[in-house]
Amino acid sequence: MTNKVKVILGVIGADCHAVGNKILNHALTAAGYEVINLGVLVPQEEFVNAAIETDAKAILVASLYGHGEIDCRGLRDRCREAGIEDILLYVGGNLVVGKTDFKEVEEKFLAMGYDKVYEPGTLPDVVLADLQADLI
Repeated sequence: MTNKVKVILGVIGADCHAVGNKILNHALTAAGYEVINLGVLVPQEEFVNAAIETDAKAILVASLYGHGEIDCRGLRDRCREAGIEDILLYVGGNLVVGKTDFKEVEEKFLAMGYDKVYEPGTLPDVVLADLQADLI
């Protein structure tokens, strides 16, 4: 029996977009990760609690309805408060409303404590490569 690396996956806040979540879930599972997929409409506390309960190494957050800046703010702080300050935090999707240069969006989310920020349309292979590199 092998111990697979556990990762938490979900769509944060009041967002109910599920297609990207299912695609990423499939890609992560196929790559050998144990995915705890929380689905859609996930509050921050649920991400943190799931990570603690499963001893996950990463939390992958998606937001597609444009309110990621609001929904994602403070997640790193919640992780610190819960004693999992070193967990990898990835975020991706349509994170802000309107046309904003992705570099600005990326800088904003990195400043919030996310380790990686992905723009809309990022292929799962990019996320998998980053996860593999960051877990070493």
